[in-house]
Amino acid sequence: MGASGWDTTLTLIQRIAERLPITLSILLLSLLFGLLLGFGIAVVRIQRRPIPYALATCYISFMRCTPTIVQLFLVYYGLPQLLMLAGVDVNGWDKLIFAVITFSLHSAAYFSEVIRSAYLAVGIGQLEAAYSIGMSSGQMLRRIVLPQAFGIAIPNLGNNVLILLKETSLAFSIGITDMMGQVQIILGNNYGANSLRMYMIVALMYWVLSAALERAFVGMEKRYRKGRVTLAG
Repeated sequence: MGASGWDTTLTLIQRIAERLPITLSILLLSLLFGLLLGFGIAVVRIQRRPIPYALATCYISFMRCTPTIVQLFLVYYGLPQLLMLAGVDVNGWDKLIFAVITFSLHSAAYFSEVIRSAYLAVGIGQLEAAYSIGMSSGQMLRRIVLPQAFGIAIPNLGNNVLILLKETSLAFSIGITDMMGQVQIILGNNYGANSLRMYMIVALMYWVLSAALERAFVGMEKRYRKGRVTLAG
């Protein structure tokens, strides 16, 4: 690759990187709301009250068994029509909002199972011991369940965050100019020129982001488990 080729590559990297904040915004907002909703669904599934449990189970099944891009189109095209029936006009909303809603709803189904499995892994014996010494439910959760469950959940939580990052690349399909959206704009303006180079660049950028997140979660797990007694111990 000559000097002009390297200059072109650096220019393309810079132009794609300009949209990194959009990608990260979608990721962080979807992660926040996905965790909150996932926690609520996990509580419903743990309590196992018949009707809420059945609804939560159907929700998880639908979100896990349908393509994310289909869910994105359902929210983007269907939500405005649904809210219009209630007299609410959301056609002026930023497209980013629809993307965050979709990825939050989608990721919540997976986060709920991570949270539920981590809670159940703590063990009924510890819960009974906490009640036997007079702890309230709040004290039990704060002092026994949540500290252990969080440590158990970190690896699976990290895996799901990586999946969420990759799925945010679908946001360009509704016209959001994130990193993938920027790639499509550049290719469109240049009639598909340098398409292989463009896709290699954006693939490497997602790889670097994913590797950084993976290291962050590995480091978080090590720091959290340091000095703690594991369940196996």
